Amino acid sequence: MKDNVMTQAFPTGRAPEAGPVVVITGTSSGIGLASAIAAAQAGWTTVATLRDPLRTAKLLQAAAEAEVSLDVRQLDVTDERSVSRCIQSVIDDYGRLDALVNNAGAGHVGTVETDDMQAFRATVEVNFYGVVRTTREALPHLRASHGRIVTLSSVGGVVGQPFNEAYCAAKFAVEGFTEALAPVAAAVDVSVTLVEPGAVNSEFVANAGLEPSRLMADAGPYRDILSRYVARTMEKFGSNAQPAAEVAKVLVDVLGMPNPPLRVQTSAWSEQFVGHKLADADGAAVMSLTSGWLADA
Repeated sequence: MKDNVMTQAFPTGRAPEAGPVVVITGTSSGIGLASAIAAAQAGWTTVATLRDPLRTAKLLQAAAEAEVSLDVRQLDVTDERSVSRCIQSVIDDYGRLDALVNNAGAGHVGTVETDDMQAFRATVEVNFYGVVRTTREALPHLRASHGRIVTLSSVGGVVGQPFNEAYCAAKFAVEGFTEALAPVAAAVDVSVTLVEPGAVNSEFVANAGLEPSRLMADAGPYRDILSRYVARTMEKFGSNAQPAAEVAKVLVDVLGMPNPPLRVQTSAWSEQFVGHKLADADGAAVMSLTSGWLADA
């Protein structure tokens, strides 16, 4: 967002109750919205952030229906100044930050030969560098509170999937970034966790551009196999997709764990899927290994 766009709180009628403070990104819909509501219900002072302040209606309506209070603020994860302003405003108002939930993201379907490079870069920007920006800004405050970072990843961050090169590249980067950061953060009493859902019933799918006629028009020599992929994906979303509220429950449960793992899958399906690649499904073996590299000799 530009500097002349005001960063403003949009409370639901009264200030949130005093409690541990969590900032959640990307709360205008889907998992982010459901997580903001679930966190507030669990007793967190919830700062629900979104890129566009004009898209607060759905979030505020959900908060009113759930009879919870949210502090809704503008935060664009692709804008370093926006991230800095928002996190500092939370510290100014509450004096602390106990948790960061990196939820903001965007899907993208395409393949590298026919893809638009600007769209490819934008996908990596929001899904990966957005996580890096918010994490970097929050860490000094999370060190002070011995807090935690919970980042929404995906099974697509573990298993590469056809026609998702940009999205999977970004999520693989998120996984590597978080796994590498985990022992360093743990050494200063900050925990980091990746939450890995599979298909989810939310606006994320529509926003990914999975619209068959547009995709086919741009597919070139990949038209036939892309058509098969789209048909399979639509079927997968119908049979295996989780409600956003289920993923949000897992995410908020992680916020409350005394010793959260590095990785958490959100369903039996997602656990089985990533299990094809990750024998160490919860990350305990990797954490034990890399934490040992930082131990006293």
